[in-house]
Amino acid sequence: MKAKSLKPINHIFVPLSLFILIGSCRVSQHAASTSYPIAYTSLASNNKDIYITNPTGKSKIKLTNFAGGNGYSAWSPDGKRIAFYAKYDNKRTWSIHTINVDGTNRKRLTHANGKWDSSPAWSPDGKKIVFARTYRDANKVVQHQIWMMNTDGSAQTQIKSLSGGGPCFTPDGRIVFHSEYPGKKSNISIADIDGDNLTHLTHTEAEEWQPEVSPDGKQIAFTSKRDGNFEIYVMDIDGSNQKRLTFNKFRDSMPSWSPDGTQLIFTSRRDDIIDIYMMRQDGSSIKKIIPQGGQPAWFKATH
Repeated sequence: MKAKSLKPINHIFVPLSLFILIGSCRVSQHAASTSYPIAYTSLASNNKDIYITNPTGKSKIKLTNFAGGNGYSAWSPDGKRIAFYAKYDNKRTWSIHTINVDGTNRKRLTHANGKWDSSPAWSPDGKKIVFARTYRDANKVVQHQIWMMNTDGSAQTQIKSLSGGGPCFTPDGRIVFHSEYPGKKSNISIADIDGDNLTHLTHTEAEEWQPEVSPDGKQIAFTSKRDGNFEIYVMDIDGSNQKRLTFNKFRDSMPSWSPDGTQLIFTSRRDDIIDIYMMRQDGSSIKKIIPQGGQPAWFKATH
C-alpha cells in the first residue's frame, strides 16, 4: 500500500452486471487472484477506480464504481479481498474499505470525519489491517499516525509510539513504515506490532516513502529522493546494502514485489503520464505493462 504526501455518502453496492470487464469474462474470487494478481488504480473511466489485471496488463477488470475516488489497494493474504481507501466530503475525509475481488461486498471500515485514512495493509494471518491516519489537530499541526484494526473495522487502535505512514507487514508480523522524527523529513523504520523495538533503517535528509517487504522477508523496496529525484531503492531488512534501482529524470515510486521476489512493479511519471512498469529485482529489463495506471499491488499468496 504507500507516500508521505497527504494521500490516503452511504455504502454504494454495484451489481456485477455494471462492472466494466475488459478482455475477459467475469471470474470467481479464486480465479481473480490467480489470473489477475495485480491491483492498481486508473482514471480510464474518468474516475479514480480500482482494477485488477494479469502480469502483462493486457486483460483487466474494473472493481469499483464510486464517484469519490478509490485507491492504494492491498491484497488480503488469501487473495479473496482487497483493502483500499475512498474519499468523502469533497475529499476532506478518507476512509478505509474492503471489497471482494469479484467486486461484491464493499464495506466501509473507518468513519473518522476530517481524517485522511490511507495505505491499508493486511497482517500475515489476515486478521488485522494496519493503516495510516493524517490530519491537522486543533493547532493546525499535521499529525501522522499509524492505526490497527480488525478486518471488519472493529477494535480500531492507534499505535501511539509510531509516527508516520505507509505501513506494511513483514512475514513475521513486524511493521515497516516511513517514519516522522526530529531532524529527518521521512525515513524508513521498522517496529514490533505494538510499536516497541523501533529501529530507523535509513538515515538520510531526504524524503523516503512507500516501503514494501519482499515475500521472503529479507529485503525492503522503497521510494527515496536522496539523489535529488524520486527513485526506487532496495535494502536488506536490517537497513544494510542500500541500492538504487532506477536511474532517470522521472518520478519512480510505489514499488511492489512479485510473488517469487524476482521482479518489481512500480509507478513512473514519464511524458507527464503515470504508467506502471515492471523490472527485475536488480533494476534491469524495465518495461511498461499498464498505461495510465498507478498505485500497483501484486498479490503474493501465503502458504
